[in-house]
Amino acid sequence: MAEAYLNHCSNGRLEAESAGLEPGTINSYVVEVMMEENIDLSAKKPQSVFDLYKKGNQYDAVITVCSPEVGRRCPLFPGRVLRRNWPFADPSAAVGSDEDKRAYVRKIRDQIKAEVKSFLEDFNERGFKLFLDDPL
Repeated sequence: MAEAYLNHCSNGRLEAESAGLEPGTINSYVVEVMMEENIDLSAKKPQSVFDLYKKGNQYDAVITVCSPEVGRRCPLFPGRVLRRNWPFADPSAAVGSDEDKRAYVRKIRDQIKAEVKSFLEDFNERGFKLFLDDPL
């Protein structure tokens, strides 16, 4: 979700990529609630952070979207890198009825969107190549 919002809301000023430590399949509730925002993630394929690292990708900023403890397992990308941690809840932890799960994921989506907007305000004039350790 963070990658999608960063790319969408930056109007081409940022290039964000995301990957996870243990990529799986994209959460269907994430796809659904992002579609409510007219952002289609249905074709998004999760990728491994280690694959990006092995390619030698370099970034101006690395944002971990998980607990700080999990974020420490992310490889260190070379260069002078701005590092941030956005500790959002995991959408896969949603429980209850389908509507309860949608509401839980919407809350996370809205928190991520607010954080992205704040980030973009802080770095409005700069172009970044951004990596997100974002298993969502």
